[in-house]
Amino acid sequence: MAPRHERRPTPRRHPAAPAVELRAVRRSYGRGDSAVHALRGVDLALPHGSFTAVMGPSGSGKSTFLQCAAGLDRPTSGEVLLGGEEISRLGENKLTRLRRSRIGFVFQSFNLLPSLTVQQNVLLPQRLAGERQDRARARELLARVGLAEHGGRRPGQLSGGQQQRVAIARALITDPEVLFADEPTGALDTRTAHEVLGLLRQAVDALGATVVMVTHDPVAASHADRVLFLAEGALAGELVRPDPQAVAERMVTLTARAAGRRTGVAA
Repeated sequence: MAPRHERRPTPRRHPAAPAVELRAVRRSYGRGDSAVHALRGVDLALPHGSFTAVMGPSGSGKSTFLQCAAGLDRPTSGEVLLGGEEISRLGENKLTRLRRSRIGFVFQSFNLLPSLTVQQNVLLPQRLAGERQDRARARELLARVGLAEHGGRRPGQLSGGQQQRVAIARALITDPEVLFADEPTGALDTRTAHEVLGLLRQAVDALGATVVMVTHDPVAASHADRVLFLAEGALAGELVRPDPQAVAERMVTLTARAAGRRTGVAA
């Protein structure tokens, strides 16, 4: 929890446009009969200040969806918009600057630099973006994630859960419009995963962040406002205010259908 003396966050003023919007997005790899169609015309809009989980069977297009939505990969066709601005056709330099200043990332493997201190890791996005390094903001975020006394340590001196907390603080340092989380609890035990998911939930509820999380875990997905399901590169339904049991049942159905298609047996 944040210390009592911490300043209250200023509510964000969100533009009318969605935080993230995909319009008829397709992503294919290869050509001809051997082409792999990872995304097949995805249309969706994610509002500001929301927490969305994305799930689907293996090979459903989850990772490709995240990469295209976050500007890490370019769609074969269609448009990706961030806050109403089309980003899928930006030049590489502009896209790199956009990712550094307007998008935050949290990965399963933490991706912290072992040679830097915890505070230096948190400040790294500002450093890479050529911005002033706001050490007071870094200390504030470390306090928010429960690591106020760990700023001078190296990542190797922390547990996996603590390292993921650092990664969340790092993702929030630039006050990004959207935070993308790729299996953020995949390497954590159940208790620690619950704590990390609580921090992502807090980023939405207390800071007004927009979180998009790819996960395979129904319990993790239940922390979101909405779960979107992908199957064979297309949207295959959603759940609002999800609970773990409902998410798990939907995943069993989608996985059985995917297996049936691969073997030619109706699910």
